[in-house]
Amino acid sequence: MTAGFAPRPGWGFVRVHGPDAWRFLQDLVSQDLDPLDDGSGAHSLLLTPQGKIDADFRILRVGDEAWLDGLDGPALAASLVRFRIRVDVEIEDRSAEWSLLAVRGDDAVAALGAEVPVDAYAHVGRDDARVVRSDWPGVSGVDVVGPRAAVRAIADELEASGIALLDDATFERLRIEAGVVFQGVDVDERTIPQEAFLEDAVSFTKGCFLGQELVCRIDTRGHVNRYLRKVEVADAVPAVGAELHGDEGKTVGTLTSVAARPDGGAVALAMVRREIEPPADLEVTWDGNAARASIR
Repeated sequence: MTAGFAPRPGWGFVRVHGPDAWRFLQDLVSQDLDPLDDGSGAHSLLLTPQGKIDADFRILRVGDEAWLDGLDGPALAASLVRFRIRVDVEIEDRSAEWSLLAVRGDDAVAALGAEVPVDAYAHVGRDDARVVRSDWPGVSGVDVVGPRAAVRAIADELEASGIALLDDATFERLRIEAGVVFQGVDVDERTIPQEAFLEDAVSFTKGCFLGQELVCRIDTRGHVNRYLRKVEVADAVPAVGAELHGDEGKTVGTLTSVAARPDGGAVALAMVRREIEPPADLEVTWDGNAARASIR
């Protein structure tokens, strides 16, 4: 796939800084932040005390500051503020002032014309923005994060150099095909990290963090009752919320994200009962319609 770029309107950003910023975050979030230094980053979660997902976000270390971004910046900032007790930390929702530009495709790194790092979530400065290595499974990627004017200037450069603008439908299809989870879409406050294969955002060795008991117990001796799966639908594009059915018509899952494919079918993500193991052939139904579906 040739590289293309996609502005992500509505994305959220939180800036955390102050003398106690990194100790505050280390004690709270699921990822081990101690190894991070300037120019590195990680995927992390903020969990509820019951081990469910409160926020799914990326965290970048920019000097002594922490830049966090995810789908809902105001909610993430509010959740962090609730736990700010007797620490010298400033938590700022920057969602109205900052933006994100996603570049995806085989030439994504070359398209930026900068020294893009190799490691996941590593980043370098470009004017006031950060250029972040943001590969998806099977898709090369770079994100540009920072103040709107700086990100807009880079978008203008990409457009002038002939890099194509990815429309929302294409970006969504690429995301779903790569199995990338969006909070509030594919997972919510009822989701356990292991249900969505988000263990990469959890450190099982760092020590205590909010919600640790449940996720560690599942990791060592338990299981979850459902999993987020990728679903292929033949000859139809079902609606989000469509139901998956197994033997004898039993409902075994629900579609959370759907995107049309160029061949006329669709690719989707769905929460599916754990007893339905890939590969499996199912039926999907919605609004009086039905189509063949498969988990591969």
